[in-house]
Amino acid sequence: MIDVGNAATNHPTTPEPGVESPQGPVRIGLLEPGQRLPLLVQPAHADVDAVRWAESRRDWISERLREHGGLLFRGFPIGGVGEFESLIKAISGELLEYKERSSPRHSVAGRIYTSTDYPPSQPIFLHNENSYQHTWPRRIFFYCAVPAEKGGETPIADTRRVYERVDPEVRERFARKGWMYVRNFGDGFGLTWQTVFQTEDRALVEEHCRHNGIEFEWKKGGGLRTRARRNAIARHPETGEMIWFNHATFFHVSTLPELIQEALLMQFEADDLPANSYYGDGSPIEPEVLDHLRACYDAETVRFAWEKDDLLLLDNMMVAHGRDPYAGDRKILVAMSHPTGWDDIDAGAA
Repeated sequence: MIDVGNAATNHPTTPEPGVESPQGPVRIGLLEPGQRLPLLVQPAHADVDAVRWAESRRDWISERLREHGGLLFRGFPIGGVGEFESLIKAISGELLEYKERSSPRHSVAGRIYTSTDYPPSQPIFLHNENSYQHTWPRRIFFYCAVPAEKGGETPIADTRRVYERVDPEVRERFARKGWMYVRNFGDGFGLTWQTVFQTEDRALVEEHCRHNGIEFEWKKGGGLRTRARRNAIARHPETGEMIWFNHATFFHVSTLPELIQEALLMQFEADDLPANSYYGDGSPIEPEVLDHLRACYDAETVRFAWEKDDLLLLDNMMVAHGRDPYAGDRKILVAMSHPTGWDDIDAGAA
């Protein structure tokens, strides 16, 4: 029987809230007792220059990120998109373009994007950004310009701990088979291939697919079907820890809200759904396995209420993120850095 169980961990502990960092004019601590994710970083006094501090403490920030997987910078006077971008560059250097899109979002300024343009009523399941691609960002930043009136949290989960919770037999199966992401474009649902690949040129789409290990098939009427087989498990390139790193649960039709599932399955066969996931050999993932994987994510999920000017930095391999439904205005911006690909890391083993 598959059981979520209690995941053991031997990860290092963190100073208690209020302990002054030896690395400069900030304080580090925990949002909740015993909750290591995210590490809270706050200015020790009102006139801390966040950008100058970050530039001088890059190594310290990287060390804390490797340990915790996520840092929440709270109380720094960021004040807008320009300062957000400057702070990201101080921490991580140049930003990445959002390519091979799966979520509707738009650019706010340069390579700063809205986190998602999905309707506020829809939850977004936890995922590691772009883990369905051959290359992905290893760091992702979220900036709270306007917190929601109600809800709108960005739930996060440590994928090292998710990996520990996954039943060993399930891990072995995914390690052996991998997983497959199938997309269908041009049927009136989801993003168009022109939006996803940011081009109107079919030849450029084909070139991208060949370069990134994606099978493609042009359908009648101008539609497109793609299939990408990816690894489900990875070894972190810096720490060597095993992580659960895939979109298999996120993209499976059974993870969608029930009403949306029903509407899609009434109109499409499984192979023609706008998006769906399978084992890497194309066989269906068993319902009980999907239930188990969702339970593993749920067991490791933590939430916190956004405050204006919060900046959340995540190691995108160590930590998955999602979005809760919300009411009222909400403006969370996102940016990415540190491109990483399967050629750079060990796919690991169960």
